[in-house]
Amino acid sequence: MSALSHSHLNSSTFVLTGVPGLEVYSLWLSIPFSSIYAMVFLGNCTVLHVIRTEPSLHHPMFYFLAMLSLTDLCMWLSTVHTVLGVLYGFMQEISLDFCIAQSYFIHGLSFMESSVLLAMAFDRYIAISNPLRYSSILTNDNIMKIGVAILCRSFSFISPAIIRLKFLNYCRPHILSHSFCLHQDLLRFACSDIRFNSIYALVLVIMNLLLDAVLIIISYIMILHTVLAIASQEERMKSLQTCVSHICAVLVFYIPIIGLTMVHHFGKHLSPLVHVLMGNIYILFPPLMNPIIYSIKTHQIRRRVQRLFSLKAV
Repeated sequence: MSALSHSHLNSSTFVLTGVPGLEVYSLWLSIPFSSIYAMVFLGNCTVLHVIRTEPSLHHPMFYFLAMLSLTDLCMWLSTVHTVLGVLYGFMQEISLDFCIAQSYFIHGLSFMESSVLLAMAFDRYIAISNPLRYSSILTNDNIMKIGVAILCRSFSFISPAIIRLKFLNYCRPHILSHSFCLHQDLLRFACSDIRFNSIYALVLVIMNLLLDAVLIIISYIMILHTVLAIASQEERMKSLQTCVSHICAVLVFYIPIIGLTMVHHFGKHLSPLVHVLMGNIYILFPPLMNPIIYSIKTHQIRRRVQRLFSLKAV
C-alpha cells in the first residue's frame, strides 16, 4: 500500500477503492451490486414509462415523480461504470478531470433530488390546502419553470467549488475512500489552501439540503394543520395517505446523507469498510427504493405497473 501511495503522490490519477478487506471476493460482490444497479435502472425506467404512456397520470404530482426518477437514473449513470468497474477488476484508477466531473454530477444530482422532494412537498401542500386552485397554480408552464429552476439551482451554485478542484495541488496519496469521487474526498489529498472549498461547500449544504429539509418540515406542519381542520376522519386519512409515499422518499434520501456526513466527520476511527458501505448506501439506496415506494404506495402507479407486467406475461 505504501508503494502504491508513493507512486500516486505526483500523479494526475486517483486510485478507486473497492470493498476493503474483501478484495478477493470482488467478483462475488459484483453479483449483488450488479443486481441492485439493474433494479435501479429497470425500476426508474418503468416509472418513467408508466407516467409517459398513461394519460391519467399526466398531472403535477406525477410530473414531479418523473423528475425524481430521472434524477435517480442520472445518479445511476454517473456511478455505475466506476463501482462495477472496480468490482469486475477492469477499472482501478480514474483521472483527475474524470474524478472532478463525477464529483460534480454526484453532488449536483443530490442537490437536485433534494429540490425535487421540496417541490413535491409544495405540490402536496397545494393539493390538500387549496384543491380548487391546484390545477390553476401548478400548470404545465409553471411546472416547467420549477424544473428549470431546480436544474439551475442544483448545478450552477456548485460550479465554483468544483472548478476550484482543478487548480488545487494534490500531494497526498491519491487513494479514494470509495469507488467514486466525492468533493470532500478530493480535499483530503490537497496541499493547497482549501478554505474556500470547505466554507463554500458548507454554505451550499446549508442553503440547499438543510434549507430544503426545513421547508419540507414546515410544509408538512401546514399540511397537518389543514388536515386536522377537516371534520371527517375518513377525509383526513385520505388526505394523509397521499403524502405517505413522499414522506418515505424524504426519509430514504436524508437518512443516508446524514449517516454519510456523520461517518465522514466523526467516524475517522471506524473501519474503511463502514465508509465504503455508507457511501454506497448514499448513492444506491434512494434510486433503488423510490420506484418501489411509489409502486407500492401510489395506487395509480401500482395498477398501471401490474397491468404492464400482466400484458408482458401473456
